[in-house]
Amino acid sequence: MKTATFSLWLAASSLLISSASVAQSGKKDGDLTNFPKGSTPQEIGKKVADHFIASPHPNFGRPVPPKVITYPETCAWYGSLTFAKATGNKAMTKQLADRFEPLFGSRDTLIPKPDHVDYTVFGSVPLELYLQTKDARYLTLGKRFADSQWGEPVGPRVNAASREFYSKGYTWQTRLWIDDMFMITAVQSQATRATGDLSYINNAAKEMILYLDSLQKPNGLFYHAPNAPFFWGRGNGWMAAGMSELLRSVPKDNPNRPRIMAAYKTMMASLLKYQAEDGMWRQLIDDPTSWPETSCTGMFTFAMITGVKEGWLDKATYGPAARKAWLKLITYLDANADISEVCEGTNMKNDHQYYLDRKRLVGDMHGQAPILWCATALLRK
Repeated sequence: MKTATFSLWLAASSLLISSASVAQSGKKDGDLTNFPKGSTPQEIGKKVADHFIASPHPNFGRPVPPKVITYPETCAWYGSLTFAKATGNKAMTKQLADRFEPLFGSRDTLIPKPDHVDYTVFGSVPLELYLQTKDARYLTLGKRFADSQWGEPVGPRVNAASREFYSKGYTWQTRLWIDDMFMITAVQSQATRATGDLSYINNAAKEMILYLDSLQKPNGLFYHAPNAPFFWGRGNGWMAAGMSELLRSVPKDNPNRPRIMAAYKTMMASLLKYQAEDGMWRQLIDDPTSWPETSCTGMFTFAMITGVKEGWLDKATYGPAARKAWLKLITYLDANADISEVCEGTNMKNDHQYYLDRKRLVGDMHGQAPILWCATALLRK
């Protein structure tokens, strides 16, 4: 009798231990604060940021001449700066400021003209440098970029559509490509953070509603453009990251905030369904035969980490997805801190195969930048 009782006690104890282990394992799987050595945001972020600092201006896709700083470099620069801030690394901030200094002098030709969303996003870098250094030169330059986006249409890119959007209170740089919703929201959010002037981010919130109404589908995902009906990974990544940046700073009493939050949550719920077993997302999100792509995975991971940290998303649901994605994503980094499987710069096209056939690059800053954003987001309180 005693033996049977002991056996039952032992079995029950084993079950409790097993259940506790499973529960603890589940808790760890969703933990966004503790990572194994070699995979922490501090280690990964520093490697990628140091690599960025040591890299020359890449000028991806630009004719020669002229050469200007393009948006992938802007996004990696901004990510390096936010990582430096999150880690309190003032030496790194100085290195990133030193990279900028020649732009005030002999290399000012590298500064793009703010006449297109891909160029205007550059303003987010001097605005972040101003926030960290309080050097007024950065504020003056950054504001010029942010103000131009809602200023009167000027330059050779202006057309009838530009003037019509401007007349309705939207930026004249509107083109209804999902990429825009990071390029616009990043610089406008930064302008509000740097100046305290809410008109910048309120304009961006109004713009976001236009894009949501035009491009978001019932499943929460976005076509690349109205005449490119495909759920392209990085395009959706720009939107996910853009909504995250916007929602971090748009006032709670802004009438457009609830609509943007609902759209963000619908998108995140859809992304959960399409995440691969290993944690990645694909070049075409809903095509299981398409290849795992790192830039979109980084952007979606950033958006989920931000949502969990800000309390917009359920930690038990989205924490494990974000953690799995981060741990898989960083396995694509090589010894030089270059990430592979990055889709090349992509124009929109009404052709499914076009997206599948895009080149897969290594070290392209479209992919480097989201790693830095994720590292920053993981370190934010």
